[in-house]
Amino acid sequence: MNMHSKRFRVAASGFLLCLGAFALPAQAESILFIGNSFTYADHAAPQYWHPDSVTDLNQEGKGGVPALFKAMTRQAGLDYQVSMETHPGIGLDWHLANKSSVLAQRPYDKVVMHGFSTLDAKNPGNPAVLIKTVGEMSALLKSVNPKVDIRLMSTWSRPDLTYPDQKPWHGKTIDVMARDVRAGYNQAAAANPDVHGIIPVGEAFNRAVQTGVADGNPYDGIDAGKVDLWTFDHYHASSYGYYLEALTIFGSVTGRDPRSLGENECAGYELGLSQEQVRALQQVAFDQLAAEGPITPAPNLAHDESGPVHCAR
Repeated sequence: MNMHSKRFRVAASGFLLCLGAFALPAQAESILFIGNSFTYADHAAPQYWHPDSVTDLNQEGKGGVPALFKAMTRQAGLDYQVSMETHPGIGLDWHLANKSSVLAQRPYDKVVMHGFSTLDAKNPGNPAVLIKTVGEMSALLKSVNPKVDIRLMSTWSRPDLTYPDQKPWHGKTIDVMARDVRAGYNQAAAANPDVHGIIPVGEAFNRAVQTGVADGNPYDGIDAGKVDLWTFDHYHASSYGYYLEALTIFGSVTGRDPRSLGENECAGYELGLSQEQVRALQQVAFDQLAAEGPITPAPNLAHDESGPVHCAR
């Protein structure tokens, strides 16, 4: 082979390698959210926020927490195909009985799922149903993708079950229910080795109250300078609560520091949160995740004089 031919082949090979880099982009990771009103953000602005950014498998036009998660990952330079399958007032047993064929119609790389807010609607605080259905759901998901990353989301305390008389957690402090629920999820994870982790949303709510970011008792009014994590029914979350939920999921699933999104994070801005509130809730999410296990810290971003960045449609 002469020198001219050799140079041509090397140059051609380099060109093809470069062309391949552009022609074969990295495939987006797929993630599925399985839940109820705590996932689709009932009674708050995120419920119908940017529904076009996610795939609602029930075709109900909801965005919810999955849409907030999608926006955060976009801003972090990550690519996720986000799907959701939700129904109000139910646990994983309902999804298994009614939506198994929908959930198993394609493989997902990652799944975030949770059960009923009291672990068992008929027997509050009892984790037996959760433990059983987490196992059954994990088996279903693994039948489609044996390598699926399954994470459980431990939900928040409900003031409507804590402060009024004759309620399951009456007489206990507001943080106890979230810790009781987390104990149930811990048992479910221990009994089901296919679970890769627990997302501590309920404990992030607790931390927000304990650090003075949020008011712990919406029944007696909201203290000045604090946010109400719950909406008018003192059961579902407010926009602040769902935003904190999304931040905690974002940090857990991606391993990214929620603070790296910065005070001008677009979802918080579009939901009407102030920069101070965004910073505070990002800090709460980071601190709770750091208390759970390793997460790479990133410093709080400096104030961006260019102002808020609107979420990409």
